[in-house]
Parts: sequence; C-alpha cells; structure tokens
Amino acid sequence: MKNKYKQEFLTILSTIKDLKLLDAFLTDVLTPNEYDEIVKRWQVVKQLNQGITQRQIAKNLQISLAKISRGSRMLLNKNGGFNQLLKKKI
Repeated sequence: MKNKYKQEFLTILSTIKDLKLLDAFLTDVLTPNEYDEIVKRWQVVKQLNQGITQRQIAKNLQISLAKISRGSRMLLNKNGGFNQLLKKKI
C-alpha cells in the first residue's frame, strides 16, 4: 500500500508544469523547515558537483559540515537521482 501512495505522489509532482502551482503545493505539503532543507540539500549537491569545498559550502549556505556529508555520500552513487539530474544540466 505504501508504494501505491508514493507512486500517486510522484505522479502528481510529475504532472505539475506550472512553477507557481508546484511551489504552492510543496508549501502546503511540507513544513517551511522541510521545504528549506530540501532546497538547501539540492544546493549542497550542486555545489559539491562543481568542486566547491565542503567548508565553503557550509559558509555559502550557513549550514553545518554534517549536513553536507549526506549530499557527499549520495553523489558517490553514480546511478543515483542526484547524479542523473546533474547530468541533465538542469
């Protein structure tokens, strides 16, 4: 049952083409802190991919080094979602 709900959620996200609507939906479904954390996590991954040091990223985003280490670990998976999106150069 859990996968059914996840699939439905992913389908909804994939159908939203209007950025204002997507922002409104994510604002409703996530807490402000959750939304901010997701946004920062993507920035961490992008900056790591650009070769920016972890210390500089921590300074840029005003976050701890510990938060950066998760993004760093995720980039080790060359077939992971982060790497797939980074290859698309969005």
